[in-house]
Amino acid sequence: MYGWTGKILQIDLTKKKVETQTQNLDVYNRCVGGKGFGGNYLRQCATLPWDHSDMVICIFTGPLVGTISPTSGRTHIVSKSPLTGLVADSSVGGRLATRLKRAGWDGIVIKGKSRTPVGITIKDRQVEIKDAGTLWGLDTALAHKQINPGKAALAVIGPAAENGVRFASIAVDRHFTAGRSGLGLCLAQKKIKYILVDGTGHCKVKDPKTLKQAREDILRLTAASPALMGQFGFTCLGTGAVYDLMDNRRMMPTDNFRRTRFEHASRLNAAAYTQAYSPKKHGCLGCHILCKKIGTKNGQQLTLPEFETMSHFTALIGCMDIDLVMQANDLCNRYGMDTISAASTLACRREITGCDYTSQKVLSLLKDMAFGKGEGKDLGLGAQHYAQKMGAPQTAMAVKGMELPAYDPRGAYGMALGYALSTRGGCHLRAYPISHEIFRKPVATDRFSFSGKARIIKIAEDMNSIVDSLTACKFTFFAASLEEYAMAYQAVTGIDTSAQDLLKKGESIYYNERIINALNGFDAKDDDLPDRFFTEPGSGGNRIHIPPVNREAFLKARKKYYDIRGLSTDGLPREETAKALGLLWNNL
Repeated sequence: MYGWTGKILQIDLTKKKVETQTQNLDVYNRCVGGKGFGGNYLRQCATLPWDHSDMVICIFTGPLVGTISPTSGRTHIVSKSPLTGLVADSSVGGRLATRLKRAGWDGIVIKGKSRTPVGITIKDRQVEIKDAGTLWGLDTALAHKQINPGKAALAVIGPAAENGVRFASIAVDRHFTAGRSGLGLCLAQKKIKYILVDGTGHCKVKDPKTLKQAREDILRLTAASPALMGQFGFTCLGTGAVYDLMDNRRMMPTDNFRRTRFEHASRLNAAAYTQAYSPKKHGCLGCHILCKKIGTKNGQQLTLPEFETMSHFTALIGCMDIDLVMQANDLCNRYGMDTISAASTLACRREITGCDYTSQKVLSLLKDMAFGKGEGKDLGLGAQHYAQKMGAPQTAMAVKGMELPAYDPRGAYGMALGYALSTRGGCHLRAYPISHEIFRKPVATDRFSFSGKARIIKIAEDMNSIVDSLTACKFTFFAASLEEYAMAYQAVTGIDTSAQDLLKKGESIYYNERIINALNGFDAKDDDLPDRFFTEPGSGGNRIHIPPVNREAFLKARKKYYDIRGLSTDGLPREETAKALGLLWNNL
């Protein structure tokens, strides 16, 4: 077996038992890694409550991890979301995947529940479950300092997860975060404070010469991409490079999505952070794009916020202070909270109460969220639960319980469709139509039209599913394609593979998530957007008109997507489609 180690670590915390599972090559070639393997194990316990002892948490690498294939050092974490009840997954950078692969493991599947806080340490094939009682309650930075991982990879949760925040995240190697679906709370429920991994082995590659050629092709394509490597691209400005684009396109979510233009945006863009914090490039192990930025102020190192954090902690909640954004980002990272959900929930509160925020109030509320104090306890449930409790459900800008990120769907109809159909809730990364609607890559599409979008969304979902199973970076695909990565996959594994073969695997992996969600009662009624986007216009200007989304056109595009995806008119999986994709079938 090449590319994979052939070994999956299984940990039962209830029994304090550690086992090694092996799978045959056919299973590896079908699931690939990352998202594919995580979904495969999640399917087996799909209908259990997220906090059930037998619910799994899956941490997987991909076949390209540990090789010279570019941007393939990411880790994919999968479980069931405490925020949404849907598939919960997150792709996270850092050293975790590479260290796990070098330790001889393709992934970890954890079930059971410890009675007391524990840490899991992995050094090559040696696995220990250690007491972590003295670390429970520490924020992620202090825990990292006490554990002192050195060159090992460290995933750790903070107080937010320990205190039941539904959108709690996992910090990896200090500067990287597995956010969104509440995976930090999944670890906390099992009483896992940290996972520490180190390895000294190497990944076996079938055809190093062809892999080197694939690598050179990918590097050449990304070097020629202004969006990635240009003066105003991700390598120089980080994902904050998108900030000005959203402002110029009149689709920056403002005042809890009541407007789409923030008048102060030009003073709060990525250039402003560069000037104030003099950031240096940082990135995942083996990455050449280095989109992560680490700034310095008053001798203190701080991780610069991603685009969504920059936008939501300014425009969405009505603040104009980049120092506040930096502090809010730092607090969320240390406490272990998803910044998108945290800011969105604050925006929801602001609309309901009518109270504007001072910088101090924002930071105080974030702390209350993380420690479950006062109204922070309700805010920690997320915008949808908070708004319902306050008797104003219409103010929660969420899809299937997940708060929407910083792209207003009235300004990009592919994004509107992508939000509604996403298998993990209001997520921009399942299809990421911004690539063609705003970046114009690989080809430009009319952002104010649903024409062709149903098929584009379906194909993009399939592609991103296989990218997350290879555990590569989605940003690379602004320039490279599955053609180059199919060459890399074949070179590493020795399995004859085309780009279409990979896309078909992605389709199966994504359809499996549709089945999991359907088994939990989700159907067409959930594939929708908040009413606001169909009834209220955005903020026009700069010769751009932002009308409400036409609901009839939206529903027509959604129906077309169901047809293309092989779903019923109710958005449910079909037995014949599932079997054609090689998936097991459960009566729904």
